[in-house]
Amino acid sequence: IGEHTPSEDLMKTNAKVFCTYALLCEENDIVPIVEPEVLIDGNHTMEKCYDVTARNFDIIFAELKKQNVFIPGIILKTSMVLPGKDLPKAPPEKVAEMTLRCLKEHVPADIGGIVFLSGGEEDEEATVNLNAMHKMGVLPWNLTFSYGRAIQHPALTSWASNPIDVSRAQELLVEMAKNNSLASVGKYETGN
Repeated sequence: IGEHTPSEDLMKTNAKVFCTYALLCEENDIVPIVEPEVLIDGNHTMEKCYDVTARNFDIIFAELKKQNVFIPGIILKTSMVLPGKDLPKAPPEKVAEMTLRCLKEHVPADIGGIVFLSGGEEDEEATVNLNAMHKMGVLPWNLTFSYGRAIQHPALTSWASNPIDVSRAQELLVEMAKNNSLASVGKYETGN
């Protein structure tokens, strides 16, 4: 997010690409995963991230509806509303409040499901933020994670530092998967 990025033209072009992809998936009986990631690089505020994410969603869903994409059949894979990496981290409750508000106000309630990218968040941060969303009450859609790096990072770091201790890396991978599974239903407690 910057002064001129993402541009309105870029968001509209991406929306058309998402529609083409979603329609091709539907033709081939595949669930489309629409992934309009907003990167957290930079020094933008949470409010600016909210505005960009909301506008991006509005453009994407207007185009999906215009092209008659079956909204209940798609998965939205998105990033959370976060301040830029160059600013202090926001508390999980604030991330949950702003992310859920953005989703509720700009994403159709009948969407098939929503999954989050860890999107540059630290491993534990992504888990805690997801957990906080589920602590905010009943959600109108299924909400979970699609973390690659946030789940794999501790295992890969362990394995890189000690390639012989494969079992420790495996334990860390299982632990991170379990923690995020708990977070996806609001039952993660730090240090589980």
